[in-house]
Amino acid sequence: MALSSALRTGLMLVVPLGTLCVRAQCQAPTAQDAATKEAPASESKGLPPRAAPADYQAHTQAGAFTLAAEFVGHSVPTPEATYSTEDFVVVETGLFGPPETRAKLSIGDFSLRINGRKMASPSQPYGLSFSSLKDPQWEPPSKSKTSKPTLDAGGGQPNDSLPTIVRMPIELKRTMQQRVQRASMPEGDRPLPAAGLLFFEYRGKPESIRSLELIYEGPAGKTTLALQP
Repeated sequence: MALSSALRTGLMLVVPLGTLCVRAQCQAPTAQDAATKEAPASESKGLPPRAAPADYQAHTQAGAFTLAAEFVGHSVPTPEATYSTEDFVVVETGLFGPPETRAKLSIGDFSLRINGRKMASPSQPYGLSFSSLKDPQWEPPSKSKTSKPTLDAGGGQPNDSLPTIVRMPIELKRTMQQRVQRASMPEGDRPLPAAGLLFFEYRGKPESIRSLELIYEGPAGKTTLALQP
C-alpha cells in the first residue's frame, strides 16, 4: 500500500514542461506593451527612400551621388501619419549613389534659400519643431457639460465666454514626436540610398514663397537644387 501511494504521488508531480507558463508571460498585452512599440530609437532612422531620384519633385547630381528632394511646406509626413508645424517648412530629401556605397550624412550639410535671400536658412534639428507640432486629425474633446461656469467680475453672473484651453494628451504627443524623430534625416555614416525630413525655420505662409533652392555642401560634393514652392 505504501508503495502504491508513493507511485500515485510521483505521477501527480510529473507535469509536462510545455504546459508550464510563467505568470508574467501569460498576461494579455497591456497598454504599456503597446506603447513600447512607439518607443523612440536612439537616433533617426529616416524615411524609406523612393524607388528612384526621378520619383521626387526634383533631383540633381552631386559628384558621384544624386540629390533628390520635394518641398512639402508646413506638413510633416511620416509613414504613420502627416503632421504640421507652423514654425518650420519641411523638405523630404534623398541621397542616392552607386550600388553598395555609403556616405556621411549631416543635417548641417543642407540649407534652404527662400525667395532668393542672400543668406540661406540652415537645416535645424527636428526637435525644435515639437513646440509647434500638431496633428490635424486630432480633435479636442467637446466641452464638458458638468464644468463649472466662471463668474462675471461685474455682476456676479456666470460667464462661459472664456475660451477653454484643451491640450493633447501626453501619450499622443509623445507618439507624434517619436514618429517625427524616426522620419527625420539620419546622420552619420550610412548606406545609400538614404532619405529623411529636413526642417528649416519659416513662419510665413507657403503661398508667399516664390522660389526655393536646396543647397547641399558635404562629403558627396556641392550642388544646388531648385524646388517648386
